[in-house]
Amino acid sequence: MSLVRALALLALPVALGAQEPQLPLKHKPQPTTAAITAADLMTRLYVFADDSMQGRETGTVGHLKATRYIADQVKALGLIPAGDHGTYFQNLPVFQRSLDAKSVLGVGAAKLVAFTDWVAAPGRGGGPRSIDGAQAIFGGEQGDTTNQLTADQVRGKLVIFTARPGGRGRGRGFGFFGRGRGAANPLAEAAGIATVETGEGWDAAVRAARPRPGNVIFKNPSAEPLPEQAATLTIDEHAAEVLLGVPLAQATRGMLGKTVKGNPRFVETPAPARNVVAILRGRDPKLRGEYVAIGAHNDHIGIRQGPPVDHDSLHLYNAARYAIVGMLARGERPTAEQQQEVENIHIDLDSVRRLRPERLDSINNGADDDGSGSVTVLELAEAFAKGKVKPERSIIFVWHVGEEKGLWGSEWFTDHPTVPRDSIVAQLNMDMVGRGDKQDLPVGGPTYLQLVGSHRLSTELGDLVETVNRSEKEPFTFDYRYDAPGQADNIYCRSDHYNYARYGIPITFFTTGLHGDYHQVTDEPQYIDYDHMARVGQFVYDVAMKVADLDHRVKVDGPVPADPHARCVNNGAPMGQ
Repeated sequence: MSLVRALALLALPVALGAQEPQLPLKHKPQPTTAAITAADLMTRLYVFADDSMQGRETGTVGHLKATRYIADQVKALGLIPAGDHGTYFQNLPVFQRSLDAKSVLGVGAAKLVAFTDWVAAPGRGGGPRSIDGAQAIFGGEQGDTTNQLTADQVRGKLVIFTARPGGRGRGRGFGFFGRGRGAANPLAEAAGIATVETGEGWDAAVRAARPRPGNVIFKNPSAEPLPEQAATLTIDEHAAEVLLGVPLAQATRGMLGKTVKGNPRFVETPAPARNVVAILRGRDPKLRGEYVAIGAHNDHIGIRQGPPVDHDSLHLYNAARYAIVGMLARGERPTAEQQQEVENIHIDLDSVRRLRPERLDSINNGADDDGSGSVTVLELAEAFAKGKVKPERSIIFVWHVGEEKGLWGSEWFTDHPTVPRDSIVAQLNMDMVGRGDKQDLPVGGPTYLQLVGSHRLSTELGDLVETVNRSEKEPFTFDYRYDAPGQADNIYCRSDHYNYARYGIPITFFTTGLHGDYHQVTDEPQYIDYDHMARVGQFVYDVAMKVADLDHRVKVDGPVPADPHARCVNNGAPMGQ
């Protein structure tokens, strides 16, 4: 990789040897047992995060294969199906939306043709605004905030930007603008945003606009309609000059151009997207109608767009970079010293090759995100199903789809629960529970565990979690930093637990935290700490059993959102101590 070749020396024997267990690239499945063990988790994860699952992206065949694997496992355990029509699957109204290649935009007597002169992003939620009748206006160079246009100048117009030199060439217009609302985003009321791309940037935008299984949208009729957003287009230089009426080199910021006629058209077809839902019935006749929910998300981000990358050098670079800037909060900029350290990282590819041959990789297997959570929930299901003593309340296991797309599966399940919503007494969510040691993040270690939300709706639940931890054979050291109200990473609003909390269901989110392989093709089963993961699984099992066996529901004493469909705001309640 040319980028990595340019960087300064990382100690490879340490990175490839002493710091990480030497786990295989493939692992032969072994029979699993009632106990929650590292061996069981390893068997399950090497299946669930295998290349054959194609990255488990919502709307793809890989997603169907992954959810079939989970359903087959819980069926073999004898759990009760709790999806649609007596099955383990709860299907979501998800559709593939792609640009219609027959779309044409008119500009005076000229015609601009989709995939020849322009492409458009399908948008999400309320979809893109109409640009029919919008006048073009030139906004200058993308990302230049020193001389940006005002909200009054762009309101209702199609704003044309030139791509910033030295960008990544990925169709930067797609999804970048029009997200924010109000004074913070002067482009919020633009009809559309069009970015001029050439070469690699144009090619990437065209690839992104073509029909692809991962280009999906979710239509939840129970949710509040999402607002329309500015239409997002990528255009070539010819289209820009037709729209502006002058050669691009002569355009000046704020100059008005021609009026557009017509809109991009999109084609929609149903796409596969399903939760897996199963129940273990409780032993107490009076309490078995109440449920402790245990969940994880079954999806990931699929196959990498663009050429394959060298796995080993990317993994080493990611680890080295994360050790320097991994603990920065979202939006926090590295110091000059940290930035220099990042720039000084170098991977000696000759040394890497002496240890392993080159491995080109393009599949985001999501072993930790959230293969680790998904198979840990399976492991808990087996432990409960084969345990000698069943919990008094029932346990409902939900593997949510579409977390990576915007918490779709948990939104759908809590809006359309397959058991009465008010019968769910608590929800325990696991997302990324397979790493967390020193080589993964600077504050990590063998007993490291992050908790989010445990005290927000129920002081009793948060205290119970801490009490159970003190009784564990090897108690965890809790990191509550990401549970702070207003914390910039906003973890409380970013995983499936929140969709339960918005309905007043007490939650706890368990995670071993982010790492350099997050959302990379290098998030593989070989880098998981299975002993650590098994201890997390046993701990969540113990918490679930404790909640299920209480003689009362955990008390809700925190603020419940007044509107479950309102946007999540991380203003929270006091953290645990």
